[in-house]
Amino acid sequence: MDLRPLRRHRDFRALYAAQFVSFLGTMVTYVALPYQMFQLTHSSLKVGLLGFAELVPLLLTAFVGGALADTVDRRRMVLATEVGLGLGSGALAFAALHGSPPVWTLYAVAAVMSALNGLQRPSLEALAPKLVDADEMPALASLTTFRGSIGMIAGPALGGALIASAGLAATYLFDLLTFVFSFVAIRTIRALLPPEPGEGPSLRSVLDGFRYARSRQELIGTYVVDFVAMVFGMPLALFPAIAAARGGPKALGLLYAAPACGALIASLTSGWASRVHRHGLMVMLAAAVWGLAIVGFGLSGGLVPALLFLAFAGGADAVSGMFRMTLWNQTIPDGLRGRLAGIEMVSYMSGPLLGHVEAGMIAAVFSVKVSIISGGVLCVIGVLLCALFLPRFVTYDARDWKGRESPGSVPTIKS
Repeated sequence: MDLRPLRRHRDFRALYAAQFVSFLGTMVTYVALPYQMFQLTHSSLKVGLLGFAELVPLLLTAFVGGALADTVDRRRMVLATEVGLGLGSGALAFAALHGSPPVWTLYAVAAVMSALNGLQRPSLEALAPKLVDADEMPALASLTTFRGSIGMIAGPALGGALIASAGLAATYLFDLLTFVFSFVAIRTIRALLPPEPGEGPSLRSVLDGFRYARSRQELIGTYVVDFVAMVFGMPLALFPAIAAARGGPKALGLLYAAPACGALIASLTSGWASRVHRHGLMVMLAAAVWGLAIVGFGLSGGLVPALLFLAFAGGADAVSGMFRMTLWNQTIPDGLRGRLAGIEMVSYMSGPLLGHVEAGMIAAVFSVKVSIISGGVLCVIGVLLCALFLPRFVTYDARDWKGRESPGSVPTIKS
């Protein structure tokens, strides 16, 4: 893995450490909050409604967060929201100390923290490319994928261990401490002013971000291909049913961990990515491989081959994510990074949620196996259709882009 950004840039090391530790804490709470809800209600439906409580405010604030990221000091924006997220973890810890808090308080805190995440993430996404050199964007994408993979493997495991040994309140306090660490680390980064004075956040500035995305077929391709792959090829909602037939809770944990393990391997062996310039084509191929691996997962008869196919799928998804991120970081003007990060965030979050619904509906009408296999097939078909209707996405070459438009300037966007 290319470690140049970490070796060369002190500010990036501080940001990376902050995000690494903070994401680990977030994944701990990712396990603890549904667990607490189920302990209070014994209702899977009420646990599922946590996702709805988090999605709605996220959709409302992501675009606002994107506009703010392009008009205010991004570091200060991250610090302010980090304080709010830390207070949210503190509120969950306080509620857990009282044994049986009202259920609505968990929904309320989850909604507020999700809204703050929508405000924060565009600034974080726009901040990182400013701290590294232009030729290090592929390495930045690989390091980001590596950080996410470690968090998704270690975070849930640590969360379960903390709940079992120290209780829910201590588990949430651990998340609070990770926000404290993140705040201190980000404070050491030099202040980064917005790219241009410009106008403040407004509906017009948000629409400008949509107009720019619409004018770039390469960007549309990254959003659409990932959305298609997640809607049709995301079988996570079926894991409990699969685990019940293949070993119970232990099998369930392995099923959840397998894609992240594949993604970790892909990120650790990603040095070759910097030599690839056809980023759109690689995103499309990786998404197609994801779909084929999901088909193999659906056809597999035992647990071991199922885990191998899931790991392969996770690796393909990581490769797709690395090239999507590289394309964004190398070509999106700095003055629009925040707004485009907001659009990406909505696409990234809504696809898996709709995928859970699609997988559950097909499984209810036919069977779990039919749902998985058909989803993988539809994913591959959808990717091929994207290639047919978005030719500039497939033929995009980073070597041709260089010099066409400076990533540091905001282009004129026609209405």
